[in-house]
Amino acid sequence: MSMKVGIIYDTTVEGLKGHGTHLAYRGLPVEMTAVADSNTGDLENRMQEMRVPRHYTDYVKMLDTEKPDIVILASRLPGDHNAPLEAAAERGIHMLIEKPLCKTLEEADHMVGLSERRNVKIAVAHLARYALVFRTMKQMIESGAIGRPLTVYGRGKEDERGGGEDLTVLGTHILDLMCYLFGNPESVFAEVTVDGRPLKATDQAKTVEPIGPAAGDNIFAHFHFPGNVRGVFESRRGLYRKDGQVRMGITVAGTDGCLSMRYDNDRKLRLTRSPFPPEDAAEYEDVPLTETRVIPGAEELITKGWTPYFAINNRFAAWDLVEAIRENRQPVASVYDARRVLELIQGIYLSQLEGRRIDFPLKQRRHPLESGK
Repeated sequence: MSMKVGIIYDTTVEGLKGHGTHLAYRGLPVEMTAVADSNTGDLENRMQEMRVPRHYTDYVKMLDTEKPDIVILASRLPGDHNAPLEAAAERGIHMLIEKPLCKTLEEADHMVGLSERRNVKIAVAHLARYALVFRTMKQMIESGAIGRPLTVYGRGKEDERGGGEDLTVLGTHILDLMCYLFGNPESVFAEVTVDGRPLKATDQAKTVEPIGPAAGDNIFAHFHFPGNVRGVFESRRGLYRKDGQVRMGITVAGTDGCLSMRYDNDRKLRLTRSPFPPEDAAEYEDVPLTETRVIPGAEELITKGWTPYFAINNRFAAWDLVEAIRENRQPVASVYDARRVLELIQGIYLSQLEGRRIDFPLKQRRHPLESGK
């Protein structure tokens, strides 16, 4: 019997559209039941796009009436997740949630506790874990293609949100990817500045989106991963280029070469055999990517209107949750993984404010920028 899927996606908020998470189950062998959305404008077309036969303005009523096995929380605003997540968990409903998961580590601890008490699976749309390019990168690292991995470098988008907001909105992908490749970091030492001065606990950035505590316009973080691998994350405000050259991405340097990927339109995996770029004028070659994963019974994927990267990997994330439920395992991108990213972010701020290396797991669960209020 196919699983029943519902969608919670309030589209009344202007200008804050997601990344197609609400369409993740479209064309998969599941039963689409209904969408909960207080916006009734253009409803027929939107329901047709999502392939849902029924609409509710109240998500609690939808959950109680339709009784889905899975519900999608499609808002990209972390503050929108708490109440519907609690309602779904209390009813034993599994969830696929757009990132960021929530605003603070304390909230994430509560969500993990709910999932454990109610025995529900929560998958979070950290799509890098499902993307062929990063799965191939992980396989090549583990097979020794670049020798022993030494350092992983990651950057945010570094636009007008550079610094604290970039760290939360886009840095979540980079930090989660580092953990996917190398495991949970043991410690972090970080520097966060505002207009050239050290960050203070009372600082708060005026963010483009309501993402919770965030501050700083320059962030540099140094992580210590298992196996003596070092990780570096950096985000500086105002470096975004409008000529198509993208800074956001990740590079892994090893003893025998480097692997690199940028979040541009191509999103290719590139390999150099030189361990010392750019001193040796290293040349990068494109790594062939061959998709072998097949979802039984899935229709042809529709990517119109969405970046293929999102459409493809939302689908893999959605199906992985179905399989995780059937196999009684955690999803590839689980609520535990999403909580860890929030822990790394708070560790960055705590390191700056205390001027020292911070070990994980954090003993202080409250957000350091809230502690200064």
